[in-house]
Amino acid sequence: MDREALLKMIRKFPDKPGVYLMHDCGGNTIYIGKAKSLKKRVSSYFRHTGFALPRLAKLVSEITDISTIRTESDAEAMILESRLIKMYQPFFNVEMKTGERYPFIKITQEDFPRVVVTRNRLDDGSVYIGPFVKVRALRELLRLAERYFALRTCATALYAEKPPSRERVCMRHTLGLCLGPCVKNCTEAAYRERVADLVLLLQGKGADLANRLHKRMDAAARRLEFEDAARLRDTIRAIWRVSRQRLSTPGMSDEEGRDWSPLKRLQEALALSLLPWRIDGFDISHTAGESTVGVVVVFEQGVANNSLYRRFNIKTVDDIDDFRSMEETLSRRYKKCIESQEPLPQLIMIDGGPVQLDFARRALLSLGLESIPMVALAKREEELFVPDRKEPIRLGLDDPGLKLLQRVRDEAHRFAITSHRKRRDKKFGRSSLEDIPGLGKNRVAQLLSRFGSMRAIAKLERGELAAVPGVGPVLAERIINALDISE
Repeated sequence: MDREALLKMIRKFPDKPGVYLMHDCGGNTIYIGKAKSLKKRVSSYFRHTGFALPRLAKLVSEITDISTIRTESDAEAMILESRLIKMYQPFFNVEMKTGERYPFIKITQEDFPRVVVTRNRLDDGSVYIGPFVKVRALRELLRLAERYFALRTCATALYAEKPPSRERVCMRHTLGLCLGPCVKNCTEAAYRERVADLVLLLQGKGADLANRLHKRMDAAARRLEFEDAARLRDTIRAIWRVSRQRLSTPGMSDEEGRDWSPLKRLQEALALSLLPWRIDGFDISHTAGESTVGVVVVFEQGVANNSLYRRFNIKTVDDIDDFRSMEETLSRRYKKCIESQEPLPQLIMIDGGPVQLDFARRALLSLGLESIPMVALAKREEELFVPDRKEPIRLGLDDPGLKLLQRVRDEAHRFAITSHRKRRDKKFGRSSLEDIPGLGKNRVAQLLSRFGSMRAIAKLERGELAAVPGVGPVLAERIINALDISE
């Protein structure tokens, strides 16, 4: 792709946060970055040629294609950038290939554990909590931990046989910022209780921790240990204050805990240029062509995000026509995404075979989004169909990539059925009286409760109907005309 084509593509990038991946002529990912505005950040690389750093000039000269992944927030973009760099190991990303950019809180594996801030996560048996993308909030959390939990932060040797002389006591212990295990000022059990309290707070379990401290506070008050009770009371208040803040990104704090193998397998099996970080799954549901509904479900990092699900009542298709219903659903879905600059998926999954895939592809072509990879999953043989390939792709039934697509397909099917049932039940549960101007649900309910049925209402005389409280002659006339009542 030449420079003009790149600039034309960049002008279409959204003015929203996300991650951009730069590729060379061989399709290799050579640089990954994050941005508050994808359009502004990426275009800045091509505004001039006089780069201060030769490395940056070399990077720009090798760019032949750019991919983007939209995120909902800056924090999510930061975490995603870090993970993708570790996965792809781009040549021009120097800082984040080997180390963490975002800090963790480390609880060391010792008899009296220390609290340490680190950017390197090691397999050393320690407890790591994070990463924290809001450094200011992390600092406030550490101040709270220092004041109320008083755990040691230094690497001073602990004296196993006898405590040192008083001259060796550090200033932190004197100020009450450390329990002083190095001078045997506390037992290991009491110290570990404080450690367990801090871990609960760092894990976002402030309510559980507050309940634990409340019980200790009540017990201290019963023992007339009012100073200790007051300390616990102040700790509880501080916990509630800090717990209201979002200290780390939920669901993204444990990189090793998330299994990425299904995403990697899909990327390999479908020859995708990007990891399918976000997958949109589509399905159609109806009853003999009535109340047809199209739906989309969204999986992010291989996990369903039902807050992003959408349903569409099909408007342009009559009778049974799943193919054109699928085309309408995709057209409406991605037209809305373009208009509101919502994130686009790295993979679209269609429930069906090659015909459903062709109609879905027509929708993307009409919107200029044909570059988004697509796959159709046929249920009978669990075969995968992709555009421009006649033969299906067959994966083993225990293949992690296939299992992920099956989860997307099954969730889309479930959501389509429930959405269709809601529409159908609403349609058949609605009285035609509600379509008459001036008759709301409450008044219709009153009429049906009084006369029993619409047939009974249809047999009423005009005057009798007009005498009903809240109806009157004008509304009675409308009801008569609507129900085709003759005098």
